[in-house]
Amino acid sequence: MLDSTKIQRRQSEIRQALAELVGKANPTEDETRSMDTMSAEYQTNETRYRAALTAEDTERRAAGADLETRTDQQFAELVAGFELRQVALALDEGRALSGATKEVVEELRNAGGYQGIPIPLAALETRAGETVAAGVPNPKQIRPIIDRLFPGSVASRLGVETINIAQGELAFPVATAGAVFGWQTTETGNVGAPKKFEAEERSLNPDHTGGAQMVITRKALKQSGEGLEQAIRRDLNAVIGAELDRIVINGSGAAGEPLGIIPGATAYGIPSTAVGAAASWAAFRTQIVAFMEANAITSPGQVNMVFDPSIWADLDAALIAGTATSEWDRMTKHVGSPAISSAIPDATAILTATVQGVAPGYLGIYGGIDLIRDPYTQAAKGALVLTGLVTADFTVPRGLQTRILTGLAAAGG
Repeated sequence: MLDSTKIQRRQSEIRQALAELVGKANPTEDETRSMDTMSAEYQTNETRYRAALTAEDTERRAAGADLETRTDQQFAELVAGFELRQVALALDEGRALSGATKEVVEELRNAGGYQGIPIPLAALETRAGETVAAGVPNPKQIRPIIDRLFPGSVASRLGVETINIAQGELAFPVATAGAVFGWQTTETGNVGAPKKFEAEERSLNPDHTGGAQMVITRKALKQSGEGLEQAIRRDLNAVIGAELDRIVINGSGAAGEPLGIIPGATAYGIPSTAVGAAASWAAFRTQIVAFMEANAITSPGQVNMVFDPSIWADLDAALIAGTATSEWDRMTKHVGSPAISSAIPDATAILTATVQGVAPGYLGIYGGIDLIRDPYTQAAKGALVLTGLVTADFTVPRGLQTRILTGLAAAGG
């Protein structure tokens, strides 16, 4: 407790005691001496209080300067020391948090309200044997962000940007109409009729909350070391990472889910083309040309692409007549290696492009994971039920940065 706070409390006690004594018409000698003593102590404390405020102000300024100079990299290093084992033991046994884990939890609590113990999303990444890109994420716009999506995420391969929102609503104004260039038809003619600038907004709202539940048995709770730590990471990592990917691609926009790319194609203004033929480089090339004609890209390599495994099989099996070159070889020569995932519906492909620093989609996550314990539901088994609540939303700011191909039938089908 700060010295100034202690002095304030003592001053309050002295005032209360003096108020009782001065109300007496005939105080005793002891009460009179007590009033003199407390009055002298009160005057001394006033001087001490001013000195304490001066000293603490210097400490506050030093602490504030330290916080202001803390970089995102330093916080990432702090999160790297976060131990989920401590969280599990705190929920099970009431053990106090310590070290980097305690500091991260306190910082998350200051940023927003949580019913349970908050966990940063970065703490769920598997730390043994994973392969991730070097460096920290670089947001396209200046605002707080969550660390990268989980390694191997389809959404990240599509260029979807993940951002952290402390509270409220985040809107993305998108220009839909503006300046028009024209030439004079005569020496004194007008260069063209003026056209007003128009924009529409895409918003992220905290209207969608989901939960990942897991049961930790009594045996697991009594284990120590990295076993419990890695088990919790793998379980939460897999279920939350897979679900975030799913809602970005296939979120229905109903039953509490955000609206994803494919179900929301019409709402977001995303062009969708029914091919009705076997997958080929020509079908994808047509969409890349459409991107170029819309001034979205200048090179095929700027396109992000993802489709289901059956399309990869068709492209790899389709050889150009008289050669050993497949349709897959032709595609990867121009656009690199597309992402292949079963999260994409059969016979469907998605192409995206990041234009002028604007991502093709934004996945907003509100705060961290709110981890809540339930020791009662399975108490007879000695097990602990943990629920990790995640509030997230997804939106596509500009539909022209995304294109969908459907009906890419199997070869010969």
